[in-house]
Amino acid sequence: MKLTLRLHLSGLMMGLLLVLLTAFSASARFRRESEDEKAPAAATKKAATMRGRASWYGREHQGHRTSNGERFDRNKYTCAHKTLPFGTKLRVSNPETGKSVVVRVTDRGPFRHQRILDLSEIAARPLGIVTHGAVSVVAQVVDPETPLGPTDAPENLALLAADSTITADIHTNIVAGETEAADVALTPEPAATYVIQAGTFGDPRNARAVMDKIQSVEPKLLVTTVATTTAEGRALNRVVVGRFATQAEADEVRQRLARVGVAGLVRQGENL
Repeated sequence: MKLTLRLHLSGLMMGLLLVLLTAFSASARFRRESEDEKAPAAATKKAATMRGRASWYGREHQGHRTSNGERFDRNKYTCAHKTLPFGTKLRVSNPETGKSVVVRVTDRGPFRHQRILDLSEIAARPLGIVTHGAVSVVAQVVDPETPLGPTDAPENLALLAADSTITADIHTNIVAGETEAADVALTPEPAATYVIQAGTFGDPRNARAVMDKIQSVEPKLLVTTVATTTAEGRALNRVVVGRFATQAEADEVRQRLARVGVAGLVRQGENL
């Protein structure tokens, strides 16, 4: 009788233990699945969102070739970005006013003052950029089918603007001709980046001629112009080559350009 009772109790304890183990395993699996579901969403937000200063360019660049080969039109919703593939669409929002526009990347830049975007005049106006010269914005990569032009701001714009984990820039991978946002460490760009200043011209046609010459001998180099104004109000066009991590790398390219007749100076990008 005692042996039977012991066996019965032992069986109950084993059964209870099995139930507890099963419940623990199911709870752990549910927790892992929940974390897996949250992780991609968080990574997508961080990888596809930028926060920083945006400036604009307009009449002085009208009709010039942009970095993707198109003619710049200040009345089209386009922008310049340092790394995003051409054709990428961005929803750019001003958190102060709640205004947003959708633009398409067609050019490279900006290369000074640690700004993240240069917008065409028509895109910059509703965001208040034309009035102020530059404003703080939140930019998000959107679906390629999204229409260009004014649009509704994201509902969580205030949270995005205040999120200190959002980087000032994003990097991309090009896979089979498509853009794939990369899940990268969210750190600011290094301050010590270098460019080559290949001349400053009052006539934009002269700047264009130097750009064309550089691209004919060094087609892989990033070449663009930076519009500046003298104290007397005279418009100037600065030809800028590349963005290099070290001064030595920039100087090597400068020497190659000098051999084909293009003189230049190596400068830190933010000091142009």
